[in-house]
Amino acid sequence: MKNYTVRRYHPKDFALWNAFISSAKNTSFLFHRDFMEYHQDRFSDFSLLVFEGEKLVSVIPANRVEDALFSHQGLTYGGFVFDEKIKLGETIAVVKTVLQFLSENGILTFQLKLIPSIYNTYFSEEIEYALFLTEAQLIRRDCLSVIDLTKPYTISKTRKEGIRRGERNNLIIKEELKFDLFWNEILIPNLDKKHKATPVHTAEEISQLQQKFPQNIRHFNVYHQDKIVAGTTIFVTDLVAHPQYISGNEQKSELGSLDFLYEYLITTIFKDKKFFDIGPSHEDHGKKINEGLLFWKESFGTKTTVQDFYEVATANFSLLDSVLV
Repeated sequence: MKNYTVRRYHPKDFALWNAFISSAKNTSFLFHRDFMEYHQDRFSDFSLLVFEGEKLVSVIPANRVEDALFSHQGLTYGGFVFDEKIKLGETIAVVKTVLQFLSENGILTFQLKLIPSIYNTYFSEEIEYALFLTEAQLIRRDCLSVIDLTKPYTISKTRKEGIRRGERNNLIIKEELKFDLFWNEILIPNLDKKHKATPVHTAEEISQLQQKFPQNIRHFNVYHQDKIVAGTTIFVTDLVAHPQYISGNEQKSELGSLDFLYEYLITTIFKDKKFFDIGPSHEDHGKKINEGLLFWKESFGTKTTVQDFYEVATANFSLLDSVLV
């Protein structure tokens, strides 16, 4: 078995880290240090790099909370990021080395929220097998509504009527570089009214991130008679377009604004992507489904895939000692 070493990320690793994630097989622009560090004041970074000799073979975006490590809580997904050439036996050895490193550094558990398979450029489920071997516990499973744009899909009559309503109301969709109008007029009031919550990103933060990742963060507003009525911020990866924020005013059903917007994005702007990920419809950490929200998403022709969350005891690294026989 090959020998691996682990160490924590240091700012001097900035270029090395970013070069690695740019060509990994289960990667995302969310793992770029410029994205991770916009909220570095909120998390105690404990990201890791794994080497075989001098060669970097894996990175782990992560943060520490007391005696627990989390695949970064400021990101939608994370876990072990691997080079496309890594093999199963090597993955097992990397996981063993990392868990042992964490155990020896006083970290008792590691929680991972895996990147959904639709984002991976190659099969990348070696980590699931390694977690099975270490007796990791599945602690949460989110269901994601996704349109496979490479296959036929059917938009329901109800959604088609909403789209026609948008056409009759002469709605206008514009791609924007400024976020303040949507944030202040639509998103913040809606989140406060419905959930007593605020957006994860401020308008200033998302604007700064968009300037650093102009191809990966795109924003669209919907206007009726020159007044904003809806909008969405899309996170774009190589294979997937995902609405990170989506909201409309109280007239969204009457105007058909969200149906009109989604149909435009799916059939025109992102028609060449492999997947359009409309995201989860869950509540209570994946244990309950918002039926109305799920119905709306499925009426666009979505199918369900999942995102899994695991917790593993770091002391279980010893369970990987004699796997390869």
